[in-house]
Amino acid sequence: MEVGKTRTQPRARTYSRVVSGASGRVLVVDDNRVIRQLIRVNLELEGFEVVTAADGAECLEVVREVRPDVVTLDVVMPRLDGLRTAARLRADPGTRHLPVAIISACTQYEVESGIEAGVDAFLAKPFEPVDLVRLVRRLAHREGPPAVDGWHGVGQTGSARG
Repeated sequence: MEVGKTRTQPRARTYSRVVSGASGRVLVVDDNRVIRQLIRVNLELEGFEVVTAADGAECLEVVREVRPDVVTLDVVMPRLDGLRTAARLRADPGTRHLPVAIISACTQYEVESGIEAGVDAFLAKPFEPVDLVRLVRRLAHREGPPAVDGWHGVGQTGSARG
């Protein structure tokens, strides 16, 4: 019996470590339910905990409660768009240093506006799941420089697609 307990305890601790040592918590903000689910599934498969919001206003309501390691934002959303949401996150001392990525099919102007608003990284829709995971992992662990993935002519991409 003692042997059984000894073998069971490490498994329980290992399982606990896996759960609590997840890759990080991500707040995914997009008004399209299908896109939110697509991002959620891809990140959860890689060990991230994912919380979602339908627009920027909802993001600002829950961000302090959720305490994410990374926020992903679509640009075009009702109530409060992604660029204004990013600017408000940067203006708030409690969320100023929170990594923010724009995941959207946006224009060069919107990318430049995002950079001015303090966005850390960009990923163009449609995106490859591997690029999504790489970008979120880099932001969650602050690996490497800010990135613009999937847009050409906007400086250093920091990605293999360059």
